[in-house]
Amino acid sequence: MNKQTRLAIFDRLAAAIPDPTTELNYGSPFELLIAVVLSAQATDKGVNKATAKLFPVANTPQAILALGEDGLKEYIKTIGLFNSKATNIIKLCEALIQHHDGQVPQSREALEALAGVGRKTANVILNTAFGLPTIAVDTHIFRVANRTGLAPGKTVLEVEKKLDKSVPPRHKKDAHHLLILHGRYVCVARKPRCPDCCIADLCGFKEKTR
Repeated sequence: MNKQTRLAIFDRLAAAIPDPTTELNYGSPFELLIAVVLSAQATDKGVNKATAKLFPVANTPQAILALGEDGLKEYIKTIGLFNSKATNIIKLCEALIQHHDGQVPQSREALEALAGVGRKTANVILNTAFGLPTIAVDTHIFRVANRTGLAPGKTVLEVEKKLDKSVPPRHKKDAHHLLILHGRYVCVARKPRCPDCCIADLCGFKEKTR
């Protein structure tokens, strides 16, 4: 895929998705961090339902530590893997207080050092909370990048690096959410909605649906 086609793809996605942002509900970088940690192998809708009850009670590291691990579990028990997530969130809050004055750090290295935070979560926080042009490759982005030919790769890291090099500069900040939302609602896994797709004529997918 050439540079002009990539630019046209992102221009069209940006026109079709005028407000590309996360569907997780949050009011601060810390709330976003907790929501993203909870969202692993869970739906945004499910996470939002749990955090709607959790955040009014505890939305700081200190408040979550005051709840304790068992208290936290009561709020997130509807979310998959809630036991391990609760353990990680408690450790994460302790680290934020000990090393970052209770604030969410703005570097990838510091974020990845937190319990339950990997490269993908760190990229989401850097992009969504702090406005940096990072791209977190989840299942939707991995599928769209490979299916369209935008940035084919066998691993998440390979796709991330290709997107990092090839996304047009003016779309770099929003590319993450443009691709996620396109993958979530149009370029879906089982039966992509090719007739409704704004980039169908630019896409390299050979088995387009009719």
